[in-house]
Amino acid sequence: MSMKKTDLEKNMAKKLGGQLKASAIPQRFGAGSALATSKKDKAVSTASKPVSVSIRLPAELAALLRERAVGQEGGVSTVVAQALEQWFSESSSSAEDGAEARSA
Repeated sequence: MSMKKTDLEKNMAKKLGGQLKASAIPQRFGAGSALATSKKDKAVSTASKPVSVSIRLPAELAALLRERAVGQEGGVSTVVAQALEQWFSESSSSAEDGAEARSA
C-alpha cells in the first residue's frame, strides 16, 4: 500500500527532527560560549543567596519575634538569622567544652 504525499512529508519531518535532536551542539553554542561561562559564574554567586525557609512557632514566640524585628533593619529574617548564628556558635562551643570535660 502506498502512502499519501502528506504522510510522506510528515515522516520526513519526523526523521529530520530526530536528526537535529541527535546532532552535537556546535562549540560556539556549547560549553565554550560566553553564555555558558556566565551561567557557571552565576551558579557560584548564588551559593550565598538567602534561601526561603518555613517554620512553625508558638503564637507568643512569633509575637516576640515580630516586636523585636520592628526595630531591626532587615526585619524578621535578620533577627532569625542572628539568633540562629548565636545559637549555633553557643551550641558548638558547649559541645567542645563537654568533649574536653569527658576527656580529662
